[in-house]
Amino acid sequence: MDIEYHDRYSFSPLTGRPVYDWPGGKRLAFCLCNNIEWFSFMTGLGSDHTLAGAAQTTRNYAWRDYGNRVGMWYLFDLLDELGLPASHNMNAAALDNCPEIVERIKARGDEVIGHGITNSERQDIMDEPTERAMITKTSEAIERHFDAPPKGWLGPYIVQSDVTLDLLKEAGYAYVLDWPADDQPFWMRTRSGPILSVPYSIELNDSPAQVFRHHTGREFEEMIIDHFYEMLLQSRKYPLVFNIVVHPFVIGQPFRLRALRRALDHVLQHRDDLWLTTPGGVADHIASLPKGTVP
Repeated sequence: MDIEYHDRYSFSPLTGRPVYDWPGGKRLAFCLCNNIEWFSFMTGLGSDHTLAGAAQTTRNYAWRDYGNRVGMWYLFDLLDELGLPASHNMNAAALDNCPEIVERIKARGDEVIGHGITNSERQDIMDEPTERAMITKTSEAIERHFDAPPKGWLGPYIVQSDVTLDLLKEAGYAYVLDWPADDQPFWMRTRSGPILSVPYSIELNDSPAQVFRHHTGREFEEMIIDHFYEMLLQSRKYPLVFNIVVHPFVIGQPFRLRALRRALDHVLQHRDDLWLTTPGGVADHIASLPKGTVP
């Protein structure tokens, strides 16, 4: 077969890169990334708790709505108890439909990241004008509710078209989370200049792990703990980003939340070794480093 290539970034082995520190001389950044999503009723795409690709039903719509009605509030309380910042990948449609969530995010001072209009659609199949309009509407909605446009983007279902990076750069975005190619940030090429890729886990992610691969809450807890301790060890050599990705309709179920609570207790025993931040904080720090420090 003819092998196809992209021109967005070049190969760069971890061992050949310059070493730098995070703020405070830390070597491991910790981000907790939450997804707040809104779905079309009985149409379009949407997760199901029993079967990947299942038809849309009142049952799976209500299961996902549990996250915004209940699970999100359990999670907010846990984050407050632990003193953890968070970022929220937010569907624009959730902003108008869940105003109390908007107010809680404002009160916490968390970061909001563009996540499309709804997770009932995906952008990789859109034509360029449609995708550009979707990105614009998402940015405008976040700015309207939070008085500032988002700096970062995660596409619904973590997918991009051939021109997504170009459109995001042209729309003023500074970084993306859609390219899980690294444990460090790296610069990507667009037709209008560089945009940063910030690490975002598709492994320590409750949706693929617990919904699609059917890991239990305790298995997810063990994954977080093992991943964390190995990254803490590796960070003696390299500055790394450790992140946990959650969805309140998944992790907000009490038995799973209890497992997350235990995992975070392990992680935060090493609070003094961590830079507790958000993807936007990571992006800002990388942008401040001398040119050439980050590939």
